[in-house]
Amino acid sequence: MAGYPLVEELPGHLDAPAIFELFREGPYSFFLDSGMTPSPASELGRYSFMGSDPFLIMKSRGRDIILFQGKEQQGLSGDPFRVLEDLLNKYSLPPPTVPIPFAGGAVGYLSYDLCHFVEKLPCTTRDDLGLPEAYLAFYDTVVAFDHWAGKAYLISTGFPEMEERQRQERARQRLEEVKAILGQPGWRLQEAPARTGREALSLISNFSHRGYLEAVEKAREYICAGDIFQVNLSQRLEADLPIPPYDLFRQLRKVNPAPFACYLNFDEVSVVSASPERFLKLQHGSVETRPIKGTRPRGKSQAEDSFLAGELVHSVKDLAEHMMIVDLERNDLGRVCRFGSVKVAEMAALETFPTVFHLTSTIVGQLNPGKTRHDLLKATS
Repeated sequence: MAGYPLVEELPGHLDAPAIFELFREGPYSFFLDSGMTPSPASELGRYSFMGSDPFLIMKSRGRDIILFQGKEQQGLSGDPFRVLEDLLNKYSLPPPTVPIPFAGGAVGYLSYDLCHFVEKLPCTTRDDLGLPEAYLAFYDTVVAFDHWAGKAYLISTGFPEMEERQRQERARQRLEEVKAILGQPGWRLQEAPARTGREALSLISNFSHRGYLEAVEKAREYICAGDIFQVNLSQRLEADLPIPPYDLFRQLRKVNPAPFACYLNFDEVSVVSASPERFLKLQHGSVETRPIKGTRPRGKSQAEDSFLAGELVHSVKDLAEHMMIVDLERNDLGRVCRFGSVKVAEMAALETFPTVFHLTSTIVGQLNPGKTRHDLLKATS
């Protein structure tokens, strides 16, 4: 059908990590991995996506933005959020004819440094890494997995071609190219076993113990003065990694399977992450955020498991912190959603993960007419 991507269901029950072995050495390969066993009671862990060889790459530092498309390079100056919004609008299609929420598009990261495009804040830190602040790759072909249904799909949009006939022709060509990759022997390979040896890692923090305690005390003073009511005191730990980043990802997947894990094999940087939290979901004008606040480890026995879960559910401190983050998110969504549409659909629900318990709330709203993804990102950054 004109205007739609090409979608082909792949035969058999395919293992996502094994299939990614065929893509991981490709340029800008990515794996958005739901490593957790999916539950019919929740969408967590339902989908995984992978691909490589993007048709467009966007990188930014400050107001300097570079777009790479094939051998062509274009320099821009402006707001990265606005440029990203324009690119997403340019390369947009109706949803595919299968129930898969991602048919291709932008994959990457938006860093905390982009806060300066949201609010006027002083710049008090030193950039000692020199990495892109926004780094996104646009993919025209993805392999998608529906773990509930036990199905896998190959989806091809035909971008960056804009004329319909040429776009469909490219979509068919790219579909065949990826099918040829999937036809290679080796996709049945399982993940490599965990390493038996333990190399000593020398972790270096950007905080000393005394410096961290002083920062906590300073934060308490700000709170008492009414200047702030929440602070995130994070520290960066550095180490020389004795294994490739992808091996780290695979070991993390074994230890802590998560519904929103990812591996990005980008030039200049690899990203390995595993998170239980979906920050934002925007679909047909409906906005959803699921803040998490409140954590306990899983117990070593069923009795200890039950005790720790109950302790979290009845913790006055954790519930107070959770209410604070819920109020923050309600306020953020209220800046871009229709008046009266922002509601707490679920409050402080206990969620069970392989290694921890979390308290999670679900907040929903309807995006205001005229508001865009750009506005939503800025409001919640």
